[in-house]
Parts: sequence; C-alpha cells; structure tokens
Amino acid sequence: MNDEQLLRYSRQIMLPDVDIDGQEKLLAARVLIIGLGGLGSPVSMYLAAAGVGHLVLADFDSVDLTNLQRQIAHTGARIGMNKSASAAQALRELNPEVRIECIEQVLDADNLAGQVKRADVVVDCTDNFATRFAINAACVAAGVPLVSGAAIRLEGQVAVFDPRQQNSPCYRCLYEDDTDDLTCAANGVLAPLVGVIGSMQALETIKLICGFGTSLAGRLLLLDARHSQWREMKLPKDPECPVCSQRKPV
Repeated sequence: MNDEQLLRYSRQIMLPDVDIDGQEKLLAARVLIIGLGGLGSPVSMYLAAAGVGHLVLADFDSVDLTNLQRQIAHTGARIGMNKSASAAQALRELNPEVRIECIEQVLDADNLAGQVKRADVVVDCTDNFATRFAINAACVAAGVPLVSGAAIRLEGQVAVFDPRQQNSPCYRCLYEDDTDDLTCAANGVLAPLVGVIGSMQALETIKLICGFGTSLAGRLLLLDARHSQWREMKLPKDPECPVCSQRKPV
C-alpha cells in the first residue's frame, strides 16, 4: 500500500482484526455483486469505501423514479441509465482506486458460472427465487462463498452459504423450488430496511475476505423492523439437497 491508501483506510487498519494484512486482502479481492437495487446499493458503496479492489456489478435493469426511495447509489439525473453503470459512477466518485467492471445484461448460465469462478465472494442482491437458485448453484459448483440478503415490507434476512465448509448448507437447503416471489412493487418496502440488510451483507463479505470473526454460515438472521427485533435461526445442511448434498468441500 502507498501512503495515500494507508491514510484512506487507517481507521480499518487500526482494528486488530483487519490490520495491514487484512486491508491488503481487501485490496486484492474480487467481489461479484448481482443486483444493484436496494440491497446492492449499500453493499457496493460500503465495499468500495472499505477498499475492495475489484467490484463486478451485474444488473440488466434501468434506474426508475420508484427506485430512488431506497436505491441510494442512483440519482434522479440517472433515471433511464443501466443500474450497474449508474452505481459504477457513484462508486468511482466515492473511491476512484477501486476497479469496477459492469455487466449490463442478464447473466446466462455459462456467463454466471464464469463470473462466479473468478470471484472471491458473491453477493446476491436480487429479488426473485429463480435467479437466487441459479446463483446458489453456481457458487456451490465453484466452491465460492455466497452472501445472501432479502428485504420486503418491514422484514429482512441475511445469511452466508459457504461451500468451503463441510457442514454449511446452501440456499437450496433453505427454500424449495416452488417458493413464491414477493416483490417490492406489490408489497412495498421501507427505505432504511434495505440499508440495514445491505450493510450486513457488506460486513459479512469483508469478514470472509479478511478471515476474522464468525460468519453467518449455517445461520439465518431475521430482522423485524417494526419492533426492531433480530432473531437467529440455525440452518442445517439438507442431506438430500439436490444442489449441495453430493458436493465435497474444497
């Protein structure tokens, strides 16, 4: 690190859990963020600010006026712009040292698999089960940890699925294929809720990269924002899971 980086990240480097070694790991890391909406906005902004060296932003959607209530990486001036490109503009202003790559179309199976294999961590900030299942399957196949988040109405959840750990479940262990989607457009969502869940996803990502603390692997955190209550559920690995039961940890 140069002197400017030492100064920029000095408050993190002060932490014994991070130190210079951890900051260098962050600078060398590649993180794939899929979905640059309500969750992906705080995830990408905090990871860029923290000094993750290479962020890959994937989102095929465009910024809409209804997004601006909660998707803080975007502005009214960028309505109609692709969300990954809009977020990239915000991140470059926040930390010009971070290398940013934009994927402005839907990731098909082959492209998704290729991007996941190149990532150190994948952060799922999408809003539908079909995409979440595809991301999970790619992460299991590649042995790459997945940080998952969701938020709707006044409820949120965050979890880590780490195929590198023998007893860690995967996302498919938690949900069946026929689970119904809930959308913000149909159900609404409170603006700060996605900020809280996205910030937790960024925190778990940094912990995985630096290698400190205890990750949420094998646990699901549930937030009831109405009553400001957190609950924790333990997630056992499904021995009959069609995605991860036959895979051996790397």
